[in-house]
Amino acid sequence: MTDVTPRGLHHVTAIATDPQSNVDFYTQALGLRLVKQTVNFDAPDSYHLYYGDEHGSPASLLTFFAWPGVQRGRQGAGMSTATAFSVPGSSLGWWHDRFTALGVTTEAPQTRGAEDVLTFRDPDGIVIDLVASDGDHRSGWDGVADIPAEHAVRGLHAITLSERQLDPSATMLTELLGMSVTGEEGDRARFAMGGGRSGALVDVFSGVKDRGLQAGGTVHHVAFRAPDLDTMTLWQQELSSRGVSVTQILDRQYFKSIYFREPGGVLFEIATDAPGFAIDEPLLELGRHLKLPPWLEPSRDQIAAALPPLDVP
Repeated sequence: MTDVTPRGLHHVTAIATDPQSNVDFYTQALGLRLVKQTVNFDAPDSYHLYYGDEHGSPASLLTFFAWPGVQRGRQGAGMSTATAFSVPGSSLGWWHDRFTALGVTTEAPQTRGAEDVLTFRDPDGIVIDLVASDGDHRSGWDGVADIPAEHAVRGLHAITLSERQLDPSATMLTELLGMSVTGEEGDRARFAMGGGRSGALVDVFSGVKDRGLQAGGTVHHVAFRAPDLDTMTLWQQELSSRGVSVTQILDRQYFKSIYFREPGGVLFEIATDAPGFAIDEPLLELGRHLKLPPWLEPSRDQIAAALPPLDVP
């Protein structure tokens, strides 16, 4: 890209099975805020649930398509296989104790490169890393009573792509998306946007032989940030001119989006920062009620009837 680089990660979207278990885990165990309760605009008989900080800020967001009965997926090449969140530097031990008490499948904290990392899995097997970062001063969400603010999750830190080969994906990340390589260790390479701050990092783990299967318990796509629609339009034109198969600009109500695949097969999205999640409900009410875009509102009764009931804490 000639003059624009993504600002960082915007969100990660994964596939869950039971929406209630998903809400309970991410709001109560991990302490994120449910910032939007809506539906998959392309399949409105299923939930699309967004979690993040108080405002649902870009780079704080993990979202889920909740598809009850979906088959179990399989991690492998051509997939985003881990999502990392940032927490304060002294918090990993506290989180390990918390997860152990809650019966969450977790590993002991370990050092990976220059970072201390705690890895665990959600009820569907999604791999989540907590990374200790004293340099991340985002406030996160402090709305869960038994999670002190000094330990609260700050926001997204990095994502990990698993690939058979490094070079094709690395070429897109650097030459087309404008990222820089900041480190390599064994089969893992790190790419950075915006100076490499927390929330603007992509790790690529190469040499993965078996192809993954995208279904329940796997990541569906990864989204990067564009500040506005004008920049989004530039991205769409640039990708198309480089021979990348890219969608038209789509209205996702809370942001505009384009989608395309990197050479290894991972689905990428570029999403605008605006207008955000307070466009259709007050900040204090985020996530409390089912919200639909204007073009689905006439079908609200039918859509609501097809969705399982959801108890929002």
